[in-house]
Amino acid sequence: MPEHPERAEPAEDVDILIVGTGFGGLAAVHRLRADHPRLTIRVIERAAGPGGVWRDNDYPGAACDVPTSLYSLSFAANPEWSHTYGRQHEIRRYLEAVAHDHADVIRYNCPLTAASWDDDTAVWIAETGLGTIHARHLVAAPGALSEPGVPDLPGSDQFGGTVFHTARWRHDHDLTGRHVAIVGSGASAVQVVPEIVDRVAHLTVFQRTPAWVVPRMDRTIGPVERGTYRALPISHTLIRRLTYLYREAYVLMMARHPRLLPAATALAKVQLRLQVRDRGLRRRLTPDYTIGCKRMLLTNKWFPALQRDNVTLTGAISGLADGAAVDADGSEHRVDTVIFATGFTPTTPPIATILRGRDGRTLADTWAGSPSAYRGVAIHGFPNLHLMYGPNTNLGHSSIVLMLEPQAYYISAVLEHLRTQSRSIVEVTADAQRRYTDRMDAELAGTVWNSGGCSSWYMDSSGRNSVMWPTFTKDYRKMMSQFDPADHLIAGAPDADITPTAPATVGVVR
Repeated sequence: MPEHPERAEPAEDVDILIVGTGFGGLAAVHRLRADHPRLTIRVIERAAGPGGVWRDNDYPGAACDVPTSLYSLSFAANPEWSHTYGRQHEIRRYLEAVAHDHADVIRYNCPLTAASWDDDTAVWIAETGLGTIHARHLVAAPGALSEPGVPDLPGSDQFGGTVFHTARWRHDHDLTGRHVAIVGSGASAVQVVPEIVDRVAHLTVFQRTPAWVVPRMDRTIGPVERGTYRALPISHTLIRRLTYLYREAYVLMMARHPRLLPAATALAKVQLRLQVRDRGLRRRLTPDYTIGCKRMLLTNKWFPALQRDNVTLTGAISGLADGAAVDADGSEHRVDTVIFATGFTPTTPPIATILRGRDGRTLADTWAGSPSAYRGVAIHGFPNLHLMYGPNTNLGHSSIVLMLEPQAYYISAVLEHLRTQSRSIVEVTADAQRRYTDRMDAELAGTVWNSGGCSSWYMDSSGRNSVMWPTFTKDYRKMMSQFDPADHLIAGAPDADITPTAPATVGVVR
């Protein structure tokens, strides 16, 4: 034993620990620092920089399918977008700029490895890559699309080639002249395939289910237009509001009046017919479920790319072999590189396996495969835990930023309520959470996401839609503008001094 054993670093004590520096984490740190300047805040990020999904997904062609006019935080307007649909590198740079304003409280390369609620001290004990942090409140903002979903295929150990997911793109692996398999035909596949088809010797696309594809009405935003937005910010605000109203109208088709969906179907079929002349190929590319059941894909390049001479479209992948990928019919396709464009695992987020509540159970065990949370933010049995982008807050029609900012305002309101009541612990009741979940289930029942006849990542292992928000974003904003004490257990010793703030307008589109 050494004469002077090395002593562990003392734990850092903070009022609020925020996990993640994507849109959600940055919205939270901005709001909480602005409203409660006397509270100590620490933000941790597992990666070397901010950006979340827009840092990790840097595959060729990566771009947003929501208009850029809606894809910025209300407190950090960006008149400099180069296109009406933002490219990955621009969105990443935007988030880096927002994070720069909070660099003094952010620790990078600092993953959360475990976090447990301690009833005796009323704090979250968080273990991180850089030591222990004790936090009175834990804001979990890891993002719903943070963990790649990779299928476990038979024969993977025999393949011998290069395998990676689009969210972990191998930029050191030159695709020029290679025989490449793309597994999937969803949002990332339709962006990747047109970008790499000219470089590869041959591309085999494994399609389990075709998707409904509609035109992406993308255009370049020129210097004159950008200059106008800079000189007259109200013009940029007007475009944002008009785009917001246009996108909100999608809810009428998807959730309120599905009888309107044939109009969208007609648009998709027109594009398919104009771009694919071969009837047999058109049949293979035509979904058998209602449009909108899965996310509609916005692209003008997918169908032309699939018809290139060096492209083969086949069925679902069933396994790998030595130098080959095997389709559902058992046919082997010669490939040396396999790229999984297979999405993420939003209903089984990894962070749920390391958060332990009052009874010692993990959040994953509590959810048992079917996530639920009161207003998408609070969970019974997990005091002072606040989720960002939690269950039933995803959108099928507009920008997730419009949901994240109301969540940040709501968390701020919770802290303000604790201050006014001289209390330190807040926990949603089991009954309130159950009533809220029942309401979500009832409102989602008639939406296209539940009744459209598809199998999507919106549905969890229990068959419940635990991902989507069933109605307008304005309804969520209104709901999140008020904290309801009756739905919560309020306890604990007097809280630390939280500076009072005037009521804020929650998540306003401006």
